[in-house]
Amino acid sequence: MEESIKPLDPIALELGPLQIHWYGVIIGLGALLALFIAVKESERRGLHKDTFVDLVLFAIPIAIIGARIYYVIFQWDYYSQNPGDIIKIWNGGLAIHGGLIAAVITGAVFAKVKNISFWKLADIAAPSIILGQAIGRWGNFMNQEAHGGPVTREFLEGLLLPDFIVNQMYINGQYYHPTFLYESLWSLVGFVGLILLRKANFRRGELFLTYVIWYSIGRFFVEGLRTDSLMLTDTLRIAQVISIVLILIAVGVIIFRRMKGYSKERYLDASQ
Repeated sequence: MEESIKPLDPIALELGPLQIHWYGVIIGLGALLALFIAVKESERRGLHKDTFVDLVLFAIPIAIIGARIYYVIFQWDYYSQNPGDIIKIWNGGLAIHGGLIAAVITGAVFAKVKNISFWKLADIAAPSIILGQAIGRWGNFMNQEAHGGPVTREFLEGLLLPDFIVNQMYINGQYYHPTFLYESLWSLVGFVGLILLRKANFRRGELFLTYVIWYSIGRFFVEGLRTDSLMLTDTLRIAQVISIVLILIAVGVIIFRRMKGYSKERYLDASQ
């Protein structure tokens, strides 16, 4: 049976020499849906409807560049010998942590220029960010990357997965953990949770910091199953180290801002 399994075509459309990859299509669709949700919520929170449209015009390309640079840095042994592959992002190789760092820096600068609270923007964006991540992981699925270690077909079928996922996890004669799916589902649960937590009227900034903590916890455990991790040392996975650091920073920022009285405003407050 395995001999007849063919992977899904990673190319969505070919127009002469131009190839449009599912990886990019899926990430693009995730970004558009995330933007739609952020725009609707920003209007409810008293911001101009174009605020997030203006922000993503800068944030998305900068985040993609940041995600690629981050990935290339930690795979420099390969890319130093193959510099022409650095721009081939359609083959995968976008590190979420690199993109997140670049997007946060962009958001902070944008908020300063527009005289809007960065924490207000971050709170509104948090559910959209994690939803975009949940959707974007399916781009990895199409590329048969970001998977875990070897498993059996019986194991995958025991997870009650549809055949198209099970078959796509058959790579070079072996089935693998669908870690892209684990992270996608974790992020989807996080999205629902953040939407519900909006009504709890958290102190400003804490919804975004809750996102950082939630995503980082899931990423830490999922990363431990992956076989393609970027490594800091022979035993330390970069994403796990960064996840722990982000959790500690997020918790520390929450405590610090409360102690210093920097978080008096609430999520549902109308102030900018």
